[in-house]
Amino acid sequence: MKQYLYGRNPIKERLNAKKVIHTLYLQKGSDTQSFEQLAINHRIPVQWVDKGQLKTMVGDANHQGVVAHIPDYTFTSLEKVLASTQNKEHSCLIVADGLEDPHNLGAILRIADGAGVDGVIIGKHRSVSLTSTVAKVSAGAIESVNIVEVTNLAQTLKTLKDAGYWIFGSDVNDAVVYHQAQLNGKVVIIVGSEGKGMSSLVKKQCDVLLTIPMHGKVDSLNVAVATGILVYEVLRQRS
Repeated sequence: MKQYLYGRNPIKERLNAKKVIHTLYLQKGSDTQSFEQLAINHRIPVQWVDKGQLKTMVGDANHQGVVAHIPDYTFTSLEKVLASTQNKEHSCLIVADGLEDPHNLGAILRIADGAGVDGVIIGKHRSVSLTSTVAKVSAGAIESVNIVEVTNLAQTLKTLKDAGYWIFGSDVNDAVVYHQAQLNGKVVIIVGSEGKGMSSLVKKQCDVLLTIPMHGKVDSLNVAVATGILVYEVLRQRS
């Protein structure tokens, strides 16, 4: 099955990053001539097609008249991330445990890019992977963030502990208010799935549980919003 990327910003980011695009498809009658010129500059084949043809590629997604056929997304190895952070005083990694909504993963990648996070780790099973929707929502961050896919999150957390990381999980029970925790040094922020939160095996690996106080009638935040609050608290404490 072919992998497609859609939307003007994600494709522009990929073009600027000089990542491989097999073919760029532009909708006839749309104001996408600038993309044609960019593709020509990068020696990428361009095809002008009808709107219906774009729909067969990406369904009802808001493609904005621009679709790219790209290679399958690739992951960074955990070893490479740990090697890049070995000599750092401060490092932050995000672990997404069982996310199901590609919009949430895309938003988390965008947060990770904005906050300078060293990597985002996702599970290979029972979790959304890298898709065109994730790429679109990430607004290009899928091209810049180190994304690691692992088969066993609990074992991965043990490896991170051995590498000097403290493990902080997002939860509501028996948890410390997030801004009262010490988040300097090397930290891992874990966020759970949209409905069930962290799995029990992952939760057991946490050194500290963090909670975000809720003062209204709603008892929880969207997982991507919660990730942003926690990660930017890490950034705040560093400075």
